[in-house]
Amino acid sequence: MKIKKICCIGAGYVGGPTMAVIALKCPNIKVTVVDSNPDKIESWNGNLDYIPVHEPGLKEVLEKVRGKNLFFSTEIDNSIDEAEMIFMAVNTPTKTEGEGAGYAADLTHIKSCARRIARVAKTNKIIVEKSTLPVRTAEKIKQILNENHNNINFEVLSNPEFLAEGTAISDLFKSDRVLIGGDSTNSGKNAIKALVNIYKKWIPKEKILITNVWSSELSKLASNAMLAQRISSINALSALCEKTDADIDEVSMAIGMDHRIGPKFLKASVGFGGSCFQKDILNLVYLCRNYGLNEVAEYWHQVIKINNYQRNRFAEKIIKKLNNNLIEKKISLLGWSFKKDTNDSRESSAIYVADKLLNQGAEINIYDPMVDKNKVYLDLKTLWESRGFSESIIDNLFNNVVVHNNYLSSMKDTSAIAIITEWDEFKEIDWEIIKTITKNSPTIFDGRRIIKNSKSFPIERI
Repeated sequence: MKIKKICCIGAGYVGGPTMAVIALKCPNIKVTVVDSNPDKIESWNGNLDYIPVHEPGLKEVLEKVRGKNLFFSTEIDNSIDEAEMIFMAVNTPTKTEGEGAGYAADLTHIKSCARRIARVAKTNKIIVEKSTLPVRTAEKIKQILNENHNNINFEVLSNPEFLAEGTAISDLFKSDRVLIGGDSTNSGKNAIKALVNIYKKWIPKEKILITNVWSSELSKLASNAMLAQRISSINALSALCEKTDADIDEVSMAIGMDHRIGPKFLKASVGFGGSCFQKDILNLVYLCRNYGLNEVAEYWHQVIKINNYQRNRFAEKIIKKLNNNLIEKKISLLGWSFKKDTNDSRESSAIYVADKLLNQGAEINIYDPMVDKNKVYLDLKTLWESRGFSESIIDNLFNNVVVHNNYLSSMKDTSAIAIITEWDEFKEIDWEIIKTITKNSPTIFDGRRIIKNSKSFPIERI
C-alpha cells in the first residue's frame, strides 16, 4: 500500500514533533495532526514562538512544512476517513482507580480512538501504536476494531517512540533505532513495509528493526526501565557517598569509563521525572505481578522507591539546613520542567520538593524559563487533589507560592536556593550579583550538580 495521507490522533509531545519530521522528510505525504482540544490546535496553528511543545529545532521544521503538507486540525473524523495510515499518539497515564490503580496504564484514550476509527473508517487502515502501551494492547485494539467494523481490514503495528524530550528533533533525525512490530501474515507484512518505506526516507535500513507486536510493545517499557534503573542506581550511591566522604562525581566518572557500562544516565540528581519513566516502570511492575512474577515486580518497583527517596532526601537537606523551621522562610526553586530544553513538567521532581517544603510552612519562589504560572499551579493542584486535600487547604498552600518571570526576582530575600532543573542559564548565574539581593547568605542546594563554584554562597549537592 502506498501511503498518501497520514492522520495522527494526539497533538502532544509525541504527535507534534514526530509528524513534523515525517512531513519534512516525506513531502509527498499529507500529514494531519488532530486533537479534540481546540485551544491546543489553535496554538499549533498560531505564533511559532508559542507552540504547545518546546523542542529545540521544532520551530524551524514547522516553518518549512506547516500549511504545506503538515496540518493541525480538530476535524478528527474527516482526517481518519481520508488517511491510509493512522498514528495513535494519545496520553496513557497511570490508572487512578479500578483494577491496577496506581500501576497499570489507563487505556481509556486508546480504546476511544479505536472505537472512533472503527466507526468512521470506510476503507482499509494501518493503525500505528505510537503511545507507550503495555504488552498485548494491540490485541485489545484489534478486538475493538473488528467488533465495531467487520467489513474493513485493520492492521495494527507497534512503533514506539524513543525520543528524549529536549532532544526530540535531533533524535528523530538520527534515531538509534526505529522499532516496528507487526503480524507475520501477508497483510501484516505489507503494513510493515508501508511504514518502513516512510522511515527509510531518512533512516538507514540497518537501524529499522522488525519484530512481532508484543516484543515491540515490551521493548519500550524495558528501555525506559533500564534507563531509570541507572539513574536510581547512581542516586542510591550518592547517598552512600555523603556518608563516606566519597565524591559521587568521581565515582560516576570511574564507573562510566568502563566500556561495558558507559557514562550516560550516571549523573546524580534530585531524581528523574517526565511522562515516561515512572509510568512505564509502574506498568512493568503491574504486568509482572499479573503474571505472578512478584520478585521481578519488586525489583523494578525499587527503582521508583529510590527515586522518591532521592526527592525526599533533597528536600530534607534543605529543611535540616534551615534548622527544621521553614515558617516565614523564603526558598527559591530554579526550574520546574523535569529537564532542560522542554516545557514538560509531568512528574517533575520540582513538584514533590515544592510540596514537601510548602507543607512545612515555607514560601516558595519559582522560576523556570519555559513553564508558566498556570502550569505550576495545575501541577501542584493535581497532586494535592489526588491526596484528598480540601479546597481551603489548597488555597492556603497557594498563598505561599509565587511564580516569577526571572531568576533575580525569585531570589530576593531568599533563605535557600534549590536548583531543580539543569537549564543552561543557571550555569551562567553571576552569584556576586545575587549576593546583593539576598537577605542572608543562603545555601545553594545544587540538585543537578551544575554549579562549578560560588565564593558567595555555600553549596550542598545531592
